[in-house]
Amino acid sequence: MKFSVIAATLLGFAVLSAQPAQAQDEQRYEHFKGQPAKTLDQAMFNLANFNAKLAQLMADGELTAEDMATVHQLSYTLENALQKLDEEVDTLQEVLEEVHIASETLDYDTVKKQGRIYLETSAKIVKK
Repeated sequence: MKFSVIAATLLGFAVLSAQPAQAQDEQRYEHFKGQPAKTLDQAMFNLANFNAKLAQLMADGELTAEDMATVHQLSYTLENALQKLDEEVDTLQEVLEEVHIASETLDYDTVKKQGRIYLETSAKIVKK
């Protein structure tokens, strides 16, 4: 009987140590979904607002345990926003490449159409 308790304990440690670090982290911390970022506009809005909240926490000087919990929660929304921004920038690069190729081949229609899309989308990212 003693042997099976020891074996079960060792097996439990082996399973835990074989788990990826991320799975172990998920067991240690409560996770939040954060605000969604389904569009570029929503991502940029969340970045601006949640960056401001993070900056306010950081500007106050010493961080308390409560502040750390707030930072943890804010980071989920910021991560969602950055993921959407990354996706949009990848698409933007593809659109710009179409403009580039079209300019080399004197494809006026594609330059006008894709150039407009590029400018409208990049304007949401570039500060004026």
